[in-house]
Amino acid sequence: MKQLFTLILATWCSTSFAQVGTASGKVLSAGTPIEFANVIVNGSSLGGTTDEDGFFEIKNVPLGKVIITASAVGYQSQSKSATLSVSRPAITLEFALQESTSHLEEVVISGTMKEVSRLESPVPVEVYSPVFFKANPTPSIFESLQNVNGVRPQLNCNVCNTGDIHINGLEGPYTMILIDGMPIVSGLSTVYGLTGIPQALIERMEIVKGPASTLYGSEAVGGLINIITKKPSNASAASFDIMGTSWGEVNSDIGMKFNAGKAQSLLGLNYFNYQNPIDNNHDGFTDVTLQNRISVFNKWDFHRKNSRAFSIAGRYNYEDRWGGDMRWTPEYRGGDEIYGESIYTSRWEAFGVYQLPVKELINFQFSANGHKQNSFYGNTSYNADQYVAFGQLTWNKQAGERHDLLVGAAYRYTYYDDNTPATFNNTANHPSETFLPGLFIQDEIKLSESNKLLLGMRYDHNSVHGSILSPRLNYKWSSNDKQTVIRLSGGNGYRVANVFTEDHAALSGSRTVVFTESLKPETSWNTNLNVVKKIITKGGTFIGLDASAFYTYFTNRIVPDYETDPNKIIYSNLDGSAVSKGISLNIDMSWASGFKILAGATVMDVTLTEEGETVRQLLTERFTGV
Repeated sequence: MKQLFTLILATWCSTSFAQVGTASGKVLSAGTPIEFANVIVNGSSLGGTTDEDGFFEIKNVPLGKVIITASAVGYQSQSKSATLSVSRPAITLEFALQESTSHLEEVVISGTMKEVSRLESPVPVEVYSPVFFKANPTPSIFESLQNVNGVRPQLNCNVCNTGDIHINGLEGPYTMILIDGMPIVSGLSTVYGLTGIPQALIERMEIVKGPASTLYGSEAVGGLINIITKKPSNASAASFDIMGTSWGEVNSDIGMKFNAGKAQSLLGLNYFNYQNPIDNNHDGFTDVTLQNRISVFNKWDFHRKNSRAFSIAGRYNYEDRWGGDMRWTPEYRGGDEIYGESIYTSRWEAFGVYQLPVKELINFQFSANGHKQNSFYGNTSYNADQYVAFGQLTWNKQAGERHDLLVGAAYRYTYYDDNTPATFNNTANHPSETFLPGLFIQDEIKLSESNKLLLGMRYDHNSVHGSILSPRLNYKWSSNDKQTVIRLSGGNGYRVANVFTEDHAALSGSRTVVFTESLKPETSWNTNLNVVKKIITKGGTFIGLDASAFYTYFTNRIVPDYETDPNKIIYSNLDGSAVSKGISLNIDMSWASGFKILAGATVMDVTLTEEGETVRQLLTERFTGV
């Protein structure tokens, strides 16, 4: 009996050990071994990584049909099926991975006004997809930007919900907002340019930190935010996104596409409603501004010969919001019995691009917007109308193998009228009209496979302030394996200010607004050092580091003085300088399991210097982290 048991046990052990095998082989790309590639047996915890020769070996693979997948950062994964048996317990596989457009190789346009690989762009551009914003859902992109390192949406008025976007500590008027590469040029764009576009219709968002006036002109001093909407051909047939909060906020996004002859259209509708006054801090005022907002977005792409571009889009936004005394109702609007701040806003935008039917790559880009605001801050009224028309021609020309030229001519017309001293002089109303023609040229020079130089110059002639020059220089070096990229940039930015569309305190306060001089355009000089490093550990973990050091020096900075006289707001150009400087670091870590971490931190110092005294700018943080 004992001998029989021993025989059965030996037979079982032999059979058990025969139930597993070994899978080995190589992972290559264009014949070159890929080190630290992940190779796993699907549906199991078995796997391994390749060595410097691209070789891998996985033991204890169950017999039978298996699917084995090879993947590596920067390459498209590949799966192969194989069958292991008692007679064939070892198999050899060879994977040939194709390079992919990973998060560092995405196509961007904001840095150079033309489509280039993000990795190859001499201008550092950060890219965020809708997935990033859906991970932290909010009623608008404006609020979602709080999750981007170095970018901060600031609420300037908790009563009426007026806010702006700060980049590296610089206020909203220094940030330019673009939609599909077209500037939504107005001092009110950071408030309304980032609301009302359904996230399902957004392809990506690009953020450039630092002056971009060489290409985009005034306003692009602190940086720019470019919202790229989807092409109708890439959008879903229909999308619905509805969210609500325990406070009673409701936000709904509806998106759809349809065909009309030789054109495709993308239609989006956004509706936000909050009508539940809450006073948790018991100060008698609303804690959150009540809002009723509707926005309609429509984009058309037209099919043309030779795939020439022609698209046009429009958006209309209406908003009714109020905040103030909990007892306030619309019947008290404009009175002094019960305090409330009520704002009616009606805004339209139109923009597009048309490629000329010629052999050369010449595009005509255009945008226009109209903004009408009817507001009461208690019994102080603010009624404003603003219209902006913008058009530009760009010619992209490859000159030999090394030079990639971009030449452009732009023209901007701005009309602004309100019921404040900004457009009222003595007894007559004088609406502000500004004409701004400009010319710019950019040359992207390929010095070698690893070195690239970008030179640019812009000339604008402002009808009020005269001639303005904006040069810039960018240099990029990348290692042969593209694992390390260094960018060094320097440039000039400028801004023509309209304080009444930007400074809420000038509108809602009871102070008298005083100008001590004719305000000159603000100018800035900026330098930025950006280092990007990709690291792949032996375990297959990907680590992406993106570090920047920035320094911006301002002259003619426009600063409101609230302290000299408590009954006045005194505006003048700073008789001195202002500096914004700091460092930032973004870390992107991902594991083969799919787990991912994004983290970032920015340390900065924003100061104003006048008459030998240096002070920190009000409402500017020293540290931010996400």
